Amino acid sequence: MVKLRARCLLVGDAAVGKSALSHMFHSDGTLFQKNYSMTAGVELLVKCVLIPESSDSVELFIVDSAGKQALMDACEKMWGEPSLVCLVFDVTSESSFTNCSFWMERVQARCRGLHLPGVLVGNKSDLSSRREVQASVAQEWAQSQGLDYYETSAKEMENCEAPLLGLAQAFHALYQERREAVQNLSPA
Repeated sequence: MVKLRARCLLVGDAAVGKSALSHMFHSDGTLFQKNYSMTAGVELLVKCVLIPESSDSVELFIVDSAGKQALMDACEKMWGEPSLVCLVFDVTSESSFTNCSFWMERVQARCRGLHLPGVLVGNKSDLSSRREVQASVAQEWAQSQGLDYYETSAKEMENCEAPLLGLAQAFHALYQERREAVQNLSPA
């Protein structure tokens, strides 16, 4: 049994639903706060995720970062060294999707060129009549960045666990690959 720890950076524009998504995941779908105040810095949530078909687990330290530009420099100092990235946008806001490129650049600059497993999350999928970003466009951009794509609705509790569970599994798979590579270096 292996217990891994991963710092998961949750980034995106203000009001896209990062905190709602992280709280729904953390509380197993029981905590959707109807009255949110904007995150004014960084909030840390911790959840242990069991990896299917193994006795291993990944303890996710979810770093929910404020999306306001004015707070960015202060927040980045609290990011630490992320292991995973969860980039969130609002499917009803073209600008929040367009700004995903900016957020990826900030994360990549922070990680000094290291590739982090990551996901792109289109939140607020329950607001389909107000949709501005088509799933196919988001999927294509995610693939171009090496990210998996998910759509969620924190409000309706739809698919909230999938992105972060996927990240935990990707982190575990990366660990397994590196462990095997080290074992293969050892003389037989």
